[in-house]
Amino acid sequence: MLNSLDLEGRPQDTRVVVAMSGGVDSSVTAALLKSEGYDVVGITLQLYDHGAATHRKGACCAGQDIHDARDVAARLNIPHYVLDYESRFREQVIDSFADSYAAGETPVPCIECNRSVKFRDLLTTARELGAGALATGHYVASRRQPDGSRALLCAADADRDQSYFLFATTREQLDYLRFPLGDMTKPQTRELARRFGLAVADKHDSQDICFVPTGRYTDIVARLKPDALQPGDIVDLDGRAIGRHQGVAHFTVGQRRGLGIAGSTPLYVIRLDAATRRVVVGPREALRMHTIALRDINWIGPGALRHAVGDGLEIFVRVRSTRVPQPAWLRAADGGYKVELTGGEEGVSPGQACVFYDAPSGQARVLGGGFIRSAAARNEAREVREPQPLLLD
Repeated sequence: MLNSLDLEGRPQDTRVVVAMSGGVDSSVTAALLKSEGYDVVGITLQLYDHGAATHRKGACCAGQDIHDARDVAARLNIPHYVLDYESRFREQVIDSFADSYAAGETPVPCIECNRSVKFRDLLTTARELGAGALATGHYVASRRQPDGSRALLCAADADRDQSYFLFATTREQLDYLRFPLGDMTKPQTRELARRFGLAVADKHDSQDICFVPTGRYTDIVARLKPDALQPGDIVDLDGRAIGRHQGVAHFTVGQRRGLGIAGSTPLYVIRLDAATRRVVVGPREALRMHTIALRDINWIGPGALRHAVGDGLEIFVRVRSTRVPQPAWLRAADGGYKVELTGGEEGVSPGQACVFYDAPSGQARVLGGGFIRSAAARNEAREVREPQPLLLD
């Protein structure tokens, strides 16, 4: 049931740090490793001023979660530490979240948190504690390859798969990270929590962005980037003004509700122009994009495949965490990189991630991915600006 951690030496001689969020997943991860005989150390990160989220159901990383993690650690008789990461979380995650919305994008803060806080700063702390690995409760799998490297795979439970949020993990980080829940389902995890006698067995999953406990992300944007909430025009595809809005940060590509415009046919947000404060709307068919320009590419797939990118590499891509992977081609273009979607996708939004897989379903391998800079429909003129390097190593 438990993935082998593939660590040198016997479990009782090996220390493993577990990132404990206070939820059932990370709690079971700690309990499983403890039951295997590992020297487990639990660490919980205090990431923001919890305030209203402290006792709110469905809030992630809230103050109550710290207490829950501490209680689980006491139950398991393992050391537990709470680290104050508020300042770095604010600078690396919250500030970039507001910047992205101000630029007319739709950010994914969980990706940035994993990339710049948990799998960089916390990983460093785990090494300093003498741990042989950092384990988390993410629903992804990791497998050692014949060449000694590790591959990141989708979870066995497709409904719980979190690979989209971990595409930016580097090869070096993957070599140190372990994901014991990758081959399990959520019901199995909860049943194990009951078997281990953990009080969090039936605790609700987090649903909100952790630092937006009220669900009103525009409150954060208004405080940090007030210009993003300046009024502007809502225009049709021909550029004709057909309404007014109270800030581009209120919108995301694909949005239908909240436009405040009555029409004979439904209108959707097609794109956002933060520079001119214009929200461009149109019919649903205008949402389908076929070409995606990317930035900040991260490659963690087989090294042999990277050489095929220039000529065109056939892959499968996911453009939102809730979408299934679609067939596409990854190509080099004018010093940058782009994805050509075979059948097109609706609601492709700048700021979201475009994650690469080697198969459309099952425990597909994550090849890497990048952030969406812009998208275009078929036959629409496209220029890949500001070329970004492909981070292959």
